[in-house]
Amino acid sequence: MLKYTAHKLLIAILVALTVSFVAFMALRVSGDLATAMAGESASGEDIQRIRTQLGLDRPLITQYWDWASSAASGDFGKSFYYPERVWTLIEQRLPITLTLACWGLVISLVIGVPLGVLAALRPNTLIDRVAMTLAVLGQALPTFWLGLLLIILFGLILRWLPISGADTWMHFVLPSFVLGYYSTPAVMRLTRSGMLEVLASDYIRTAYAKGLTHGTVLFKHALRNAAIPVVALASVQFGHMLSGSVVIETVFAMQGVGQLAWQSISRQDFPVVQAVLLLVSMFYVWLTFASDLINAWLDPRIRGA
Repeated sequence: MLKYTAHKLLIAILVALTVSFVAFMALRVSGDLATAMAGESASGEDIQRIRTQLGLDRPLITQYWDWASSAASGDFGKSFYYPERVWTLIEQRLPITLTLACWGLVISLVIGVPLGVLAALRPNTLIDRVAMTLAVLGQALPTFWLGLLLIILFGLILRWLPISGADTWMHFVLPSFVLGYYSTPAVMRLTRSGMLEVLASDYIRTAYAKGLTHGTVLFKHALRNAAIPVVALASVQFGHMLSGSVVIETVFAMQGVGQLAWQSISRQDFPVVQAVLLLVSMFYVWLTFASDLINAWLDPRIRGA
């Protein structure tokens, strides 16, 4: 396990370095930052002065090394729009996005895994059809439409839950459900297909032949193996929730990182956009690393693959 962990850690570090270089270059190739900052009425001298102040006239590799070194310590520079450091802006809003994504993932797993198991145990029955219908609805309904529907029902008509802001746990109920419900179909379908494949395996029939109880066979042998692709999917879904929460945050007026990224793009606040892009990418890299370790723990054969 130690050798497998070291190998995966090395790959994760290499991917992280590649991602950081791509994040750095993404904004460099989009145009001249000095010209964008100076504005349309700026003279050539003004643009050159800004370029010198920001160090944009130095070799590209030198700029990348300085930026990456500072980013590693949490220093992403100062925002072009806000009178604050970039990390200060992200630090203020990250808890909202993380809380939203964590609860969204919990909801998708709590709904999707049991439904997938039930559908696999009772294929082509009413339970299976209900589960598949929920999966189709989850994929078909746009998140903003479902969010607005829940706002009208639970916020305006019943007045049970707040419809905007992020002050209390009640503010996260509706947006977390919308975010989680959108990811539930993938979890449910993958769990169902995995369980159907595992339940048809020879070692499951052998386990029943040995006299093991249905619960032991189901939870100790079948679900453990069927959960391996679900773990990988959950890590990807969590990263998707972090990067895709901008729609939910907009609908429910939550000032999270998604909103910050959207506002920064429209304001050409490049340091913030670059920092958010790098941060979300790093979450993807390390979530994939964590899911690889969990899968290796669930199935020791993966360590030798």
